[in-house]
Amino acid sequence: MTVLIITHSQDNESIPLVMQAIAAQGGKAFRFDTDRFPTQVQLNVYYGKQKEQQILVDEDKKLDLSEVSAVWYRRIAIAQRIPNTMDSQLRLASVQESRVTVQGAIASIQGFHLDRLPNIRLADNKQLQLQVARQLGLDIPRTLITNNPQAVKEFSQECEQGMIAKMLSSFAIYDREGQEHVVFTNPVTDADLDNLDGLNLCPMTFQEKVPKALELRTTIVGKRVFTAAVDSQSLQLSRYDWRRQGIALLNAWQPYDLPQDIENKLLELMAYFNLNYGAIDIILTPDGRHIFLEINPVGEFFWLEHCPGFPISQAIAEVLLTNGHTYSSSFVCDKREYGSWFASAQDNANYATTQD
Repeated sequence: MTVLIITHSQDNESIPLVMQAIAAQGGKAFRFDTDRFPTQVQLNVYYGKQKEQQILVDEDKKLDLSEVSAVWYRRIAIAQRIPNTMDSQLRLASVQESRVTVQGAIASIQGFHLDRLPNIRLADNKQLQLQVARQLGLDIPRTLITNNPQAVKEFSQECEQGMIAKMLSSFAIYDREGQEHVVFTNPVTDADLDNLDGLNLCPMTFQEKVPKALELRTTIVGKRVFTAAVDSQSLQLSRYDWRRQGIALLNAWQPYDLPQDIENKLLELMAYFNLNYGAIDIILTPDGRHIFLEINPVGEFFWLEHCPGFPISQAIAEVLLTNGHTYSSSFVCDKREYGSWFASAQDNANYATTQD
């Protein structure tokens, strides 16, 4: 069994974790760093009258794509290493040709795909996610996506506890020194409501503030559901977006016992998008409601391997090596030992401070 992992050279430790799990389960993994194509990695695609062949060559490693039994589409950064000194029009053409070459090769692999690119792209639509989640009976926050300042002001009147602003796409802005500034979720102030002219250049997403007892991260692999919780309200800077203090909260994540009906609805959501993998963000309110925020079809999971110790990479490897047909129960975590922690978090409305 040979698994092709589609990623890039700067991806995090999730790649070696899954590669080790594949090897431990008797399979082989080939890592394709797409940023190194076409400058360092070669791809030969041949179609003749009697045969076809696709060979991926990375230095001394060679892979016949007909031998690939499964594909994990993890990250992609095709043609990033094409020199910026190249004529801009020619570079754009080279990047585009490189992309369609690689994407065509991936699409034509006959093996099992953990998730096919069209499914991932469909699931990336946050508006569709909210629509489907609501139809499935999941609670969602009031949401407005707009470039209309007046609509934002009217929406703010519906949000009795205030509102937050965020972007539908994940991106960062780099200053002149090259320092990265990630765009996080932020509260909307009265001063912000008086300064909305920038919306005519870029739409934004506005949501009602949802009181938080805990923030949950549910990772679904096949039919297996791993849910962890963190008290994001314990640190001032993480109250609106726990990622601001991701490192400080690294060891604070605990297993969480998600209600069965919520798990079932999340599995229905996965089925709608025909996904085998998804990372889902949820808010637990002080009164015990679970508010669905979004699903990331290629979301991160590696920190949850360390704390609380979920074997997510093993689960991914198992689905890849069994073509999604079997799901072992041997990796299921025993959440009962954390029962007292759950009780204090879920049953006591004073456990966490609500947003303000």
